[in-house]
Amino acid sequence: MSRKKGSSIHFLLLFVVLLVLIWSLIKPEEGYRVLMMEISPSVLVLLFLVSSYNKFRLTTVSYVIITLLVILTFIGGHYSYAKVPLFTWIKDYFDLQRNNYDRFGHFLKGLMVIVIIEILLRKTVLLKSKTTNIIAVCITLSIGALYEIIEWLGTKIGKEGKATKDFLGMQGDIWDSQKDMALLLAGAILSLFFTKILYRQLKNLDNK
Repeated sequence: MSRKKGSSIHFLLLFVVLLVLIWSLIKPEEGYRVLMMEISPSVLVLLFLVSSYNKFRLTTVSYVIITLLVILTFIGGHYSYAKVPLFTWIKDYFDLQRNNYDRFGHFLKGLMVIVIIEILLRKTVLLKSKTTNIIAVCITLSIGALYEIIEWLGTKIGKEGKATKDFLGMQGDIWDSQKDMALLLAGAILSLFFTKILYRQLKNLDNK
């Protein structure tokens, strides 16, 4: 893929993300406080990626993953994770105990391991190996754990009202954080099967 073509795809992905962000800001279901609590990390990531684009450009596969995860966050912020309509329908149809959009989101966040592997290979002395993959999985889990800690701090710093409960999205499950982390780990491990796509794009970068 040429650099020009790659840039066009990247700007298209950014345009899609901005459209979803604008949509998410229109009359969020649980108010702007919950929305901002949910989407702020993703917005900060986007700002960093845009500001550093000319200095350090990721592969297209990494940008696709980031786009997917950011959109998931914007959708969750708009509705609140416990009330995303499609997963509410799934809950009712299959007579489940909870809306599992947050579980689905944590599983897909395992895809972050691909982005982390790219950064490790391009910005450190690490080489393509199983050790690098394990390190990337550990970093992915660390990021997930950090977010769970931030959620916990939200209950300690703010008032434990409706907004805080909507932000946490526990839906009465005291093991919510542990299950989220387990799904993140499963998603990260399964994502390692797609590293060949990343390696192919990195090889194309080396040949330019």
